[in-house]
Amino acid sequence: MNRLVAIVGPTATGKSRLALGMAQAFNGEVVSADSRQVYRYMDIGTAKPGREELSLVPHHLVDIINPDEDFSLAEYQQRAYETIADIQQRHKLPLLVGGSGLYVWAVLEGWSIPRVPPDAELRRSLEEKAARGESEELYQELIKIDSVSAQKIDPRNVRRIIRALEVSKTGTPFSRLQQKEAPAFDVVIIGLTADRAELYRRIDLRVDSMIEQGLVEEVRELISMGYGLGLPAMSGVGYKQIGLFLQGELSLTEAVQQTKYETHRIARHQYSWFRPGDDRIKWFDIGGEIEAEIKDLVAEYLNQG
Repeated sequence: MNRLVAIVGPTATGKSRLALGMAQAFNGEVVSADSRQVYRYMDIGTAKPGREELSLVPHHLVDIINPDEDFSLAEYQQRAYETIADIQQRHKLPLLVGGSGLYVWAVLEGWSIPRVPPDAELRRSLEEKAARGESEELYQELIKIDSVSAQKIDPRNVRRIIRALEVSKTGTPFSRLQQKEAPAFDVVIIGLTADRAELYRRIDLRVDSMIEQGLVEEVRELISMGYGLGLPAMSGVGYKQIGLFLQGELSLTEAVQQTKYETHRIARHQYSWFRPGDDRIKWFDIGGEIEAEIKDLVAEYLNQG
């Protein structure tokens, strides 16, 4: 049977570190399920694995497109399946790792995704509406067209709302994402969690560390390369706020605080994808010594059948 280990949970819970240890212990390779780490040149603000980690364990679906390139969920799913199959054919263990719930479940649940190409003209008009402060109107429009999708999308996620409208206006409701096909592998899903106060503390420390590592310089370099703040990639948390600082619209203190606050919000939203009550996920609180226990769980899983 084709085995797969998934490591999921909100940001800043140590998924990457755990995956590195599991990959070394079980001859594995990491398949990223992070919607921001796909972009080249965006390293610090996306908490990409560093050179040392990359030298120890192969990581896939990281640094695969430029910040101004489109990348759909369907493309991610196809690449993930191809990568997982390749790792399995080489008799290694694939570890699907990340906090992007859309990416994770598209792979694990085998979503049948409408392969609708981008409509540049429609997208531009919708983005112009959003830029005029009409994001709420776009969300209400989505509710009318496809209420199922609207319920699953954060009203503040303008990029996802626009894509849902783009798909739905072709006559294919975006909610068809929920049509599922059984994936061709067996999986154990490990979830990492922490109480709210600890999670926020870890997030805040990570943001401070990103600033110390040179996030301001990274954003400045991206802008100098021609990647403007209007790009979806540059609207990500951290990049947007530091960009506003560089434009003189925020102080650095304000940019850092907003980044922390928005990352807290993202972490809360991630729990809507990875629910503590989901019995498919084997949850571990990062406040304890859990690595040995998880290693035993994975070993038992791999020895089955």
